[in-house]
Amino acid sequence: MRISELSSRSGVAIPTIKYYLREGLLHQGEQTAATRAEYDDSHLRRLRLVRALLEVGKLPVSSIKKIIDAVDDESLPIHQMLGTAHYALGPTVEPEPGEEWRAARADVDALIDDLGWRIHPEAPTRDELAQTLVRMRQLGLRVDLRPYVEAARKLVSEVEMDTIAFDGPRDAAVEALVLGSVLYGKAFDALRRMAQESESARRLT
Repeated sequence: MRISELSSRSGVAIPTIKYYLREGLLHQGEQTAATRAEYDDSHLRRLRLVRALLEVGKLPVSSIKKIIDAVDDESLPIHQMLGTAHYALGPTVEPEPGEEWRAARADVDALIDDLGWRIHPEAPTRDELAQTLVRMRQLGLRVDLRPYVEAARKLVSEVEMDTIAFDGPRDAAVEALVLGSVLYGKAFDALRRMAQESESARRLT
């Protein structure tokens, strides 16, 4: 297909497609003339992935480029490719000085060990959860993550991971991970707030 049809089918403007091509976010089409190239379904899949990372994941172009490079590196195992995208979705958390941080990070590491979860020692989610524990304790909130651990485990193992086709196109797998992590996460937050409102009404009215 010509770039005009690629734009029409993907919903991405031609100048934006050309920008993605320049930045290496979209692979080049098959050159058929000096100023003409042909594109195929792999370009449509890649545009869907880039849009998911930009519009849903809210990732900067530099982070998207790292994910695209991981997708295109066929020697990289699927687990590591998905990890690149997964880690990019979370916030950057800097370790804090002091005993509060060290205690929280030790608690996170101990929790992971107790659960038997296989989490990389340098996974940014360790620091993200440690920061959350520090804030909870500073605010005097009760720290009991057991119900949330069980809910997360069940959602991921019984529902979310089944939405990812591990034997299909690599970019489609990353797209499914990003959309699932962000959109199902937002849906879960909204449902939890609705449940809180309903329970408040039941108890107080």
